[in-house]
Amino acid sequence: MNVYLDNAATTPLDQEVFEAMKPFLLEHYGNPSSIHSHGRKVRSAIEYARKQVAELLNASTGEIFFTSGGTEADNAIICSNIDTYGLKHAITSRIEHHAVLHTMENLEKQGKIKLSYVELDEKGHVVFEHLEELLKNNSRSLVSLMHANNEIGNINDLSAIGDLCEKYDTVFHSDTVQTVGHYRHDLKNLNVHCITGAAHKFHGPKGAGFMYIKKDSKISPYIHGGAQERNMRGGTENVYGIIGLAKALEICYRDMEEHHNYIQGLKNRMIEKLKRSIEGISFNGDSANPERSLYTVLNVCLPESPDNDMLLFTLDINGISASGGSACSSGASTGSHVLAGIKADPNRGAVRFSFSKYNRPEEIDYTVEKLAEFYKQVEAER
Repeated sequence: MNVYLDNAATTPLDQEVFEAMKPFLLEHYGNPSSIHSHGRKVRSAIEYARKQVAELLNASTGEIFFTSGGTEADNAIICSNIDTYGLKHAITSRIEHHAVLHTMENLEKQGKIKLSYVELDEKGHVVFEHLEELLKNNSRSLVSLMHANNEIGNINDLSAIGDLCEKYDTVFHSDTVQTVGHYRHDLKNLNVHCITGAAHKFHGPKGAGFMYIKKDSKISPYIHGGAQERNMRGGTENVYGIIGLAKALEICYRDMEEHHNYIQGLKNRMIEKLKRSIEGISFNGDSANPERSLYTVLNVCLPESPDNDMLLFTLDINGISASGGSACSSGASTGSHVLAGIKADPNRGAVRFSFSKYNRPEEIDYTVEKLAEFYKQVEAER
């Protein structure tokens, strides 16, 4: 059996999305910046896609800018806000995606900003009292806190963070790559200045993403060299990627409740079966809490064993694709910075299983069975 449980890394392309993209791969090949009929046809398709994305997110078309993905979008938003507004201080957390964390760290190394890290509780959630203290002591900062963590699935309260940032006149950016397409975002009624999305996280194509920049936030471009994306991002547009992104988001919103319930059921099934099958198993962060974590992600904290390094390999040779690691040990250069950030036990391994609408209950059962076999063998060899 082949089982794909690494959907937080990337999702399979939806067939409907492929069909929407295909004409722009084969027939409609004009450059959207060209003024002739071939170019105009493609330009019209891009603008229709922009309108689709904006309407689904309750934003205006002038607030949506297409990019190559979430990493570019995060970099552009962070660097451009700091440069445009001359911001000298930024606040983030130690469990952000590296697209945010490494960008912030690099800006601090360059001497452009002073960087502060908000405290997290033992489950990985933002400590709001500390966030407010940082905002009080550092006027006009840039806050970058993700909506949901890609490794442990913890969901932050964007509304509460946004309200706090508005109170202290602070620019608020959120990496929403793991939640766009899985949760509804009402951007006109949310105090957030910028968010990001990546199509391949919700059954769209790789290499296509977007950034939402609130119309009141006039920031300078990050990539120069052309007037594309209303002078916000130079370079010929990834036309078929943009078409695919919009179609994928449309399908997600159309079927969201149905898929949410189905995928949450798969996750619940795995939690219960793991608890019954493997003694000493637990879950990192709040990933087993349906109220405070992504329904698509489960981060499993495994019993301590010298053989944990072989677990992902064992799963792989049994046809199961997942991702994992352990907390960074003190002074170590490898390991999960997210698990280290929540002070997970570095001696215990971890596996992230992430689910999609294409997974089936029998795949969950098979995966738990193979995990249980691995630990039975480990015990037998002791």
